Amino acid sequence: MGSRIRRALARAALAAVGAAAGAAVGGLISRQAASSGGALGALAGATIADVRSDPGGFLDALRSDEDEALNDADGAETAD
Repeated sequence: MGSRIRRALARAALAAVGAAAGAAVGGLISRQAASSGGALGALAGATIADVRSDPGGFLDALRSDEDEALNDADGAETAD
């Protein structure tokens, strides 16, 4: 339970940092761009938090299911 709370807080913190950075960059252009930049920054921050919290690591989070199946098949053949 505690790890779920810590993960949620880390995700929220990175989303807030992303929103602030996106809004700051967008604010240089216009109010509408600041709003859009904040939303996109929050989405990016939450996505980064999800990828970082993946137990398989950064590269496993980016790997497709087909690649994972191929790696599992290769590992089964070499294990024999």
